[in-house]
Amino acid sequence: MKKILLLIPIMFLPIGCTLKSSTISNDGIVDKPKITILEERSLIYPSKNGISFSEISDLSYDEKNHKLYMVGDKGNFYTFSADFKDKITKLDYLSAHKIYEKKRASKRYDVEGLTHDDRGKLYISFERQARVSSISKKGYIQKDKKLPKELRKRKNYRSKNKMLEALAWHKKYGLLTVAEYPLHRKKRRNQTLYSLKGKKWHFKAEKHKHSAVTAIEVMDDNHVLILERAFTDVFEPLFITLKKLYLNECNSKNLCKTEVLARYVGQVALNIDNYEGLAKVGKNRYIMVSDNNNKSILSTKFIYFKVNQ
Repeated sequence: MKKILLLIPIMFLPIGCTLKSSTISNDGIVDKPKITILEERSLIYPSKNGISFSEISDLSYDEKNHKLYMVGDKGNFYTFSADFKDKITKLDYLSAHKIYEKKRASKRYDVEGLTHDDRGKLYISFERQARVSSISKKGYIQKDKKLPKELRKRKNYRSKNKMLEALAWHKKYGLLTVAEYPLHRKKRRNQTLYSLKGKKWHFKAEKHKHSAVTAIEVMDDNHVLILERAFTDVFEPLFITLKKLYLNECNSKNLCKTEVLARYVGQVALNIDNYEGLAKVGKNRYIMVSDNNNKSILSTKFIYFKVNQ
């Protein structure tokens, strides 16, 4: 989904954020947000290796090797050298590659999810193709992973552009994924988190119309941080929600508890803050990244934040 969006936090302002013709509103849900913004950055880079830095959809941080990897909607793979402390102390753009594979040529891979396992091996998930694959650090697609049965067929999704939007690695359950919207014939708020090992957890999407999962990440306590976006119309508010899914607090129908940590609301304006990616970069510390809608004059936004315990 590509929209021109201005994001404004409900309960606090990110450092360096300037508000224009907008107001901060509180939807009455998050009285005390459990997130603290540490730093916000706007990134614009020239093309590297003939590849523009644009339309970032997800990222993953290898803390051991201080490498931050990103993927984009146009099938690009980016590598940064990065360090995160109280602020972002290092963020150096190293390389860009086109994602490719031998078995078939494609002008575009719509890559939406990115993560790495406990050995540093990288994995991506796709829209337009129901796939999760391992990938090299130069963008070569290596091997497809076997999906749970209900995720394999395109007809089970609401559309080809609403497929495997998010990806994360869990030390117990392995690769986790979520479709942007619940599968076809399911109620729009009845979302499901899938483990490629076969286990699944159900949870309620937020009440806002068209609320969709855009990213997931595993937290220090092994529960899951979820990023949701709800966009209806250019004249309607955009909602961005960060919430926690408790994997071990589920009822007899496997409907699991969620807790909203922070919510943002904004209007369509002259800026783009369409947050689609999420990565854990340290203990209780994460970054969110925005999609710049492939507009060269617009920046990619980073928000570095911590979850308060």
